[in-house]
Amino acid sequence: MPTPRAAPLSQPYHHLDALPSPLWRWAVVCSSGRAEQRLPELPQWRTALLQGRLPDPSLDFGDAPATAALRQVVGELALTELTQGHPALAQQLLQSLLWHLDSLIDRPVGEPREQAIARTADAFRTAWRVQRQGWDSVMALTQTLGELAQLRWDELQGLLNRREWSDAQCIGQRLLQMPALRRFIDQVGRRERVVEAPPAPPPEAATPAGQSAPGGDGPRTPEPASVDGVRRSGVLARMTGAESAHLTHPQLRRLWRARFAEAQLLTYDDRAPPPRPAPDPATPPQTTHKPEHPLGRGPMIVCLDTSGSMRGAPENVAKACVLQALRSAQAGQRACRLLAFGGQGELLERELALTPSGLDALLDTMGQNFDGGTDVQTPLERAIERVHEQAWRQADVLIASDGEFGATPATLARLREAKADLGLRVHGLLIGDRETIGLLEVCDHLHWVRDWRRHGDAPAPAGEGFSPVHSRSLTALYFPNAIRRDGGPGG
Repeated sequence: MPTPRAAPLSQPYHHLDALPSPLWRWAVVCSSGRAEQRLPELPQWRTALLQGRLPDPSLDFGDAPATAALRQVVGELALTELTQGHPALAQQLLQSLLWHLDSLIDRPVGEPREQAIARTADAFRTAWRVQRQGWDSVMALTQTLGELAQLRWDELQGLLNRREWSDAQCIGQRLLQMPALRRFIDQVGRRERVVEAPPAPPPEAATPAGQSAPGGDGPRTPEPASVDGVRRSGVLARMTGAESAHLTHPQLRRLWRARFAEAQLLTYDDRAPPPRPAPDPATPPQTTHKPEHPLGRGPMIVCLDTSGSMRGAPENVAKACVLQALRSAQAGQRACRLLAFGGQGELLERELALTPSGLDALLDTMGQNFDGGTDVQTPLERAIERVHEQAWRQADVLIASDGEFGATPATLARLREAKADLGLRVHGLLIGDRETIGLLEVCDHLHWVRDWRRHGDAPAPAGEGFSPVHSRSLTALYFPNAIRRDGGPGG
């Protein structure tokens, strides 16, 4: 009789190639179910979570009662809303699920398995209910997670426990009452990114290397040309002879399996570049077009006035401006830089982004007390230096202030040169009752927050929610000759 064909040595561990390497250890050591069923089903779980849906109930890892109980908790807490489009969160959820499944083997002697499954599901629910509240809090503040989704729960919990987090949440609530401010900041920027299609291939291009000619069997994987060294991986076809020798030893075989599960086998490094797909002549070339909604409007440099005259209600409006700038920049996938300025020599430069360091910078700003003098020279000079850098040449400047400042003629001259040569525009957020000469000489566009008094920590007295003056342009009305027309279009 014919002997049965021996299975490849990598089965069922070859399914680990479809999973991120941090999941390998959890997938291999989990004692629930069978590895032959669990390993091929885990990539399907991950795909479903990334798509924002629950996996098929038949994907039970070979332990239907326990897996079904935890799957029900995932649906009950709507955790798929968190994992949709966030690979890091999908990985964290799968790690937690496998850990809880593996904990069933340590149940006390005499405890029925059904009771242990119910206890494990409750522990899984409790842990992720707390985490869900934390992630919801971040989403409410920042509108999206960005790179914050890569944070571990303990790292996120440390940020949520900061005193400034409650300050940031209060600013987020105030921002809901400022729709005009949100619309104004969304419009800051002067470059709209468009999706450009790749150039069409020539009509009679030569057949690329590694691909078959028209009418052949399709693209072929290029063969490696040389061995570039030795690296650690789980590719059995490139395993060195020293690793193969371990399979013949009764004790070293166990060491080999552990090294394989962790992708730590010594293998030859002869990776070849992936083949390029052959162009399809039947597919017409795509034309460049602008999307219905701009994907981005260029970088932003936010100059934040932190002087003593901004204390109180203006301070809250200015912090709301910073939060909205972060949201707008993240939505448009563009860079955002914060220049917080006060008295002479007091300049704090921070990167605003949905990264751990960016969130730290935002929380530091939310907890900052506004005090001191006003020196607009330093932030303007720094902003001009920035826009001359390649990464910031398309940037616009946004100044959030009460306007109580003035720039020197030398700084104004440099600013006019940057506007003429680079197309720089300066937007002003006026948090006060009147525009000043200094503000008009610098800014191209002004947005007046007339109701800034109502955003103080204490409720505004009746009738004082809006500015008591009828126009922000009191300077132009009563002192028309004081404004230099060569200072900029703001006059």
